[in-house]
Amino acid sequence: MALTDDAFELYDLRVEAVIPEGKPIYCGAKPGDHFELRGEMLSMPAGQGFSIYSLSAVLPLLAAKQRETHRNDWMTSDAEIACPDPNCASRLRIVRLEKRKFSHAGTTAVPLPTESK
Repeated sequence: MALTDDAFELYDLRVEAVIPEGKPIYCGAKPGDHFELRGEMLSMPAGQGFSIYSLSAVLPLLAAKQRETHRNDWMTSDAEIACPDPNCASRLRIVRLEKRKFSHAGTTAVPLPTESK
């Protein structure tokens, strides 16, 4: 009996702070601030933080950005998220990096559905 291929791929992501020169920044972001998402693990450089309000604006989009999307889908082309403070000029840019392979069995206890014939 052949084993089921349970592999799938997700993009690693880098989320970068975009700081317009000369504009007011209230969220604490600085040029060069970033974090990376590999699978479900978020990491940022030591000593660097992100406003929880800025994170709350970008987190709901990350799972979709990790997945392959149709070339005409706005999720494929749009990559900058505004700071949720309407008075702050910063943005967060989501950049797709390389793809990483995962196993369904390695990410959940729920088995793949069986195919009915």
